[in-house]
Amino acid sequence: MKRSTIFSTPLLNSVLTVLSKVILRLIGWRIAGQLPATPKFVLVAAPHTSNWDFILMLLVLFSVRADLHWMGKDSLFPKPFAGFMRWLGGIAVNRRLASNTVEQMVAHYQAHDDLAVIMTPEGTRSKVTTWKTGFYHIAHGAGVPIVLAYVDGANKTVGLGKLFTPSGDVEQDMAAIKVFYAGYQGIRPELT
Repeated sequence: MKRSTIFSTPLLNSVLTVLSKVILRLIGWRIAGQLPATPKFVLVAAPHTSNWDFILMLLVLFSVRADLHWMGKDSLFPKPFAGFMRWLGGIAVNRRLASNTVEQMVAHYQAHDDLAVIMTPEGTRSKVTTWKTGFYHIAHGAGVPIVLAYVDGANKTVGLGKLFTPSGDVEQDMAAIKVFYAGYQGIRPELT
């Protein structure tokens, strides 16, 4: 099943693509890498140190015409705005259910032929020493790869990094993922 989103609206998608490329060029940011051709994946975006990270990532996603989704608690999807929020790529997650968020997202991946969801492992813009592992468990449970995307404030680059396949060994895989991100500074380097 294909979800209808802002990215599947041809005219609007074309306008946003051109506009995003112009804005990125004007503010001096560039895109490195590209998204994989695989229909399902989890995109991890880090380091997440500023509200500008979200805006930059949106500009990049529109520039490369990436049909990515995001998760939000179901209270962010009230009637009559629920359809609009889904059109913007939102996936409502019910935190009150006995099943947890990981199980709900694995079910979403299983129900769709193509699905890519963006997540930030820090879970906040503040400095953290330990990343949340929900993105990892979702990818592993759904049997999909992880795209390691990054914001590199020092070089004004948003990168669509390498494809990472979770092995099931959380500690070893998270250590490898952290090594990938070690060389990148967020927009606010003091929080990286």
